[in-house]
Amino acid sequence: MDKLISSDKINRLKQLLQPARKIVITCHLSPDGDAMGSSLGLCRALRNAGKWTRVLTPDTPPKYLNFLTGADEITVFSRFEAQAVRLLNEADLIFCLDYNEPKRVDHVEKALLESKAPKVMIDHHLFPSDFPDLVISHPEVSSTSMLVYRVLNQLKRADLIDREAAECIFTGMMTDTGNFSYNSNDPALYEAVADLVARGIDKDEIYRRIYFNNSVNRLRLNGYAMDQKLAYYPDHRAAIITLTREELNRYNYQKGDTEDLVNRPLTCPDVTYSLFLREETDYIKVSARSKGPFPVNTLCAEHFNGGGHENAAGGEFYGSLEECVARCEALMPDYDKYLPEHK
Repeated sequence: MDKLISSDKINRLKQLLQPARKIVITCHLSPDGDAMGSSLGLCRALRNAGKWTRVLTPDTPPKYLNFLTGADEITVFSRFEAQAVRLLNEADLIFCLDYNEPKRVDHVEKALLESKAPKVMIDHHLFPSDFPDLVISHPEVSSTSMLVYRVLNQLKRADLIDREAAECIFTGMMTDTGNFSYNSNDPALYEAVADLVARGIDKDEIYRRIYFNNSVNRLRLNGYAMDQKLAYYPDHRAAIITLTREELNRYNYQKGDTEDLVNRPLTCPDVTYSLFLREETDYIKVSARSKGPFPVNTLCAEHFNGGGHENAAGGEFYGSLEECVARCEALMPDYDKYLPEHK
């Protein structure tokens, strides 16, 4: 495995880590498998090195990730704001994992930027901002968890990756590639997976915990969405799924219940990209997935205040669900140029 990160950055990270007594790890709003896997994996590794380390999230992580070591000790800003602000103020070092700009931490942004602690970004999203003191950004890498793995290796501290840390890191690698179905052609990724398996993880059990954790309500909600709320646009090779707040409540929606819904239309050969629009209290959450060289990150960045990766991105729309659907439909002709038959 080549040395991806420059020696200057690795040396700078060593200089920041050595004197740090209190380390806080932050991640983006609505943390997914990669945000949690990278944060909890790094937290476990640093604790194995004897460092006092805590993970702070803007809001409550999804329940399906509760099996990860350290998940029960996370400080959730939306629930314990005073404690979270104190953690940031008292930190000697803050890691910013899986986000490229401070607005991604939502209501944590002010306290994060006001903290005098040096900050280290480890991330794989495009266009990183320069608010941290050290930026380790590699958009070509499939997940932030993979970057954390490589950072620890280049620090020559792979010994800190025990089974629990390996389990967290693998979870991030697996979930941010759709179980290794996109952004996953790098041979180094599978070298890392082999190493993590050798460290004692049960990858099959992790898969079951992530993907075989449906409740009856979740199954019914997803079935309803696919049967009643899926719109197909054959001329644009696109699909849109929508769910209103009333529909979510009808099926007792819990965070994570629609996690994989946006991917399902892509199992159709004639669908190149899929959008899932979920009504929140004051905005519409936009999730986008695609196959091949269709840049849903461009679509989300240009029109939905978001971004991400070529095949997996997200954003937000401030308006009604009907207006959001209309916006998506109006945009489709502009993005036909990225469809396979237009190449």
